[in-house]
Amino acid sequence: MFRTIDSFGDLVDAVWGVLTSMRLNDIVDIVILSFIIYHAIKLIRETRALQLVQGIILLVVCYLLAIIFELQTIRFLLKTCFNWGILVIAILFQPELRRMIEKIGRAKISDLSFIPSSDSSDAGDMWTPAINAICEAARDLSATCTGALIICERKTRLGEQIDTGTILDCQPSAAVFGNIFYPNTPLHDGAVILRDGKILAAGCFLPKPQKEELIAKQLGSRHRAAIGMSENSDSVVIVVSEETGTISVAENGELTRGYTKESLAQLLRERLIPDTQSENGSGNLAGRVMSRWKK
Repeated sequence: MFRTIDSFGDLVDAVWGVLTSMRLNDIVDIVILSFIIYHAIKLIRETRALQLVQGIILLVVCYLLAIIFELQTIRFLLKTCFNWGILVIAILFQPELRRMIEKIGRAKISDLSFIPSSDSSDAGDMWTPAINAICEAARDLSATCTGALIICERKTRLGEQIDTGTILDCQPSAAVFGNIFYPNTPLHDGAVILRDGKILAAGCFLPKPQKEELIAKQLGSRHRAAIGMSENSDSVVIVVSEETGTISVAENGELTRGYTKESLAQLLRERLIPDTQSENGSGNLAGRVMSRWKK
């Protein structure tokens, strides 16, 4: 069934034969396919579909083993699964697939290159004062156990949520956040949305999480709204608990808790100012928070 290679020389000859028979369009074909696979892996890695891909790879390996060892029953069952698998995947993982397609649609040309661009100067100018104000406000609100919900918009535009709130369009400061979230004021129950480092709207309503029943019961409505917002966009959502004063952050449907002013500032710089990602080591911050809450 398979042609065996008896020596290393035969292997070299086989590889050289493939290389010499390649044409320019074959090289272009391989480069484009590699480009698509590279960015597909980057997209899948940020969603729950990663576990799905791992399961599919395992099934493919089992199918190949069934062919090699002539296990006809297992081969028939796996082939049937593959025939209906695309439809089942589209139904079960519709939210993840929709978010992946939306992310492809909002990507810029510079985002699709193998070498990341360094256009962080404007982002730094816009977001640095806002990050300082957010962190000061989070610290003050945490000390008084005042509930707060702050959303930092990134590439996904939050027009639907902004329309549900009150347009402010003002510069952020600890005093402004304190006034917005002061108990029993008209806007304190909703979320504040920041765009390009400015407070765009307050008192905004957020979508519910997709699988609310899987969220820990001790988490309140603000935390659930934060998880729901992070599932539907790439925004960074900061939550201050009204019961404990704990500062939390929701991203990609996950909630991390136990932030201080300093650790929150570091995370926001890493997420909102691209240039700081390589300098601060964003991968290590999650391990320094107190706990992680998943859906």
